[in-house]
Amino acid sequence: MAAAASGPLTTDGLVQLLTPEGRRVSHPAYDHLVAHLDADALRAMYRDMVIVRRFDTEATALQRQGELALFAQALGQEGAQIGSGHALLPQDHVFPSYREHGVAHTRGVDLADVLRLFRGIDHGGWDPVAHGFHLYTLVIGSHTLHATGYAMGVQRDGAVGTGDPTRDTAVVAYFGDGATSQGDVSEALVFAAVNEAPVVFFCQNNQWAISEPTTNQSTVPLADRAPGFGIPSVRVDGNDVLASYAVTQEALQRARSGGGPTFIEAFTYRMGAHTTSDDPSRYRSAEQEDYWRRRDPIDRLRAYLESLGELPTSFLDQLDAEADDLGERIRTTVRAMGRPSPASMFEHVYATPHSVVDAERAWFEGYESSFLDGKHGDGRHGEGAHHAAGQQTRDGSHR
Repeated sequence: MAAAASGPLTTDGLVQLLTPEGRRVSHPAYDHLVAHLDADALRAMYRDMVIVRRFDTEATALQRQGELALFAQALGQEGAQIGSGHALLPQDHVFPSYREHGVAHTRGVDLADVLRLFRGIDHGGWDPVAHGFHLYTLVIGSHTLHATGYAMGVQRDGAVGTGDPTRDTAVVAYFGDGATSQGDVSEALVFAAVNEAPVVFFCQNNQWAISEPTTNQSTVPLADRAPGFGIPSVRVDGNDVLASYAVTQEALQRARSGGGPTFIEAFTYRMGAHTTSDDPSRYRSAEQEDYWRRRDPIDRLRAYLESLGELPTSFLDQLDAEADDLGERIRTTVRAMGRPSPASMFEHVYATPHSVVDAERAWFEGYESSFLDGKHGDGRHGEGAHHAAGQQTRDGSHR
């Protein structure tokens, strides 16, 4: 499958420091941003990608076993996420969508806690302030506005452009190619540009908004949209962890110093399904999947480290054992989570008591109590409860 010569899938102009074969290539604008990364730093990136992929595999298996209601894979996008995540400083703040497991890992979020959302235990599972990593956002594109507003707040707090590396702060919003078709993203770009907000828009263009290809969303590379708002942009090979680190480092430095927003398009590929309820074989070919499998971000960095003689067997053996331990812990933790009370859905909707929520909770509790405690031998609820659950008025509303 040849790369597109033009349009949103073109590979022309992509920043790349590692070829798909794992060969280091020079880039005059970005080499200096990775010059300090020694073998230990590269192995740390490799480790994180391997660990996150093992998490992905375990979570997918747990969903297939009925332990999770749903799961969104990050398979194939580890390079973009780990590379950009390693560029963040502790005071930076991230607004993810729902596939940023790799970034969550780099921010110190326990990957088992990520699955509390997908099991339906709660709305997140971690403290956003403690990790500088907000809760997952399921409403496509809406969090780009949240990130921009947060960045404007950081700016007004005087935490930008001070010259103090422990104080100057940047904000990153992660989203997919499909989100760029949402109005919220355009609005966020407007506010970020006119306010010179310290925010980085990190678009992981994995080429599919569920089953809708990027070619049905744009006629030009997605990064080309940002200059129309007055925001500089860059396209990077998202399967190259080094290049992803470099372009994010540059954008973060610009944001922290008061230089305003940047739009990054990480051109990558979603090797798995959109979610575990999706079947990608219905809308894309095995040939395309094989093409991108040969560009696996983990294999790429491994080949580079092996060429340097910096991937000893002892490290790989230890990493395999760590991944196995993670898999066991993920399985044990998820199965021990239990089930939340149905009424817990009314908790934490608002920060203070709310009359509408209180009324809905009261109705729900009354509805629940209308069911009989026991069941008939055929597994059905009692007739009275069945009648109460299904009784409707003429206008269709439940009584």
